[in-house]
Amino acid sequence: MPGNVVPLVPVVPLAARPVLQVAFDRLELLRILDLYGRMVAAGLWRDYAMDFGREAASFSVFRRTAERPTARIEKRPALRGRQGMWALYGEAGQVLKRGHELAGVLSPLERRLLKVVED
Repeated sequence: MPGNVVPLVPVVPLAARPVLQVAFDRLELLRILDLYGRMVAAGLWRDYAMDFGREAASFSVFRRTAERPTARIEKRPALRGRQGMWALYGEAGQVLKRGHELAGVLSPLERRLLKVVED
C-alpha cells in the first residue's frame, strides 16, 4: 500500500447487553435529593429508600420510618414512548402524576413547599 493509507476494517457493533437494573442518572438523583432536602427542612419528610429493579427504579419518602411511604417517585423506561417514564405515587398507591419530564412529575410535591406570606 502506498504512503499512509490505512485499510478499511469493518466495524462490528458490540452485542447489546441486557439491562440488569434501572437507575437514576446523576442529574435526576440530584433533582430528587434537592427536593428531599427541602422537604426535610420543612419538617414534612424524615427518611427515604431507593429501590433499583430490572424494570423500574423508585425513590420512596417517609414521614416516619416505620410506615408506608408518603410518596414514591418511579422511573420506568419501558413507558418512555407511551405515558412517560416518570410517575408519582401517593401513600395509598394511587398515581398522582405521570409524565415524560421529571420536573413536571415533581411539581405536586414542590407545591407543598409554597407558603402564603402576609404583609
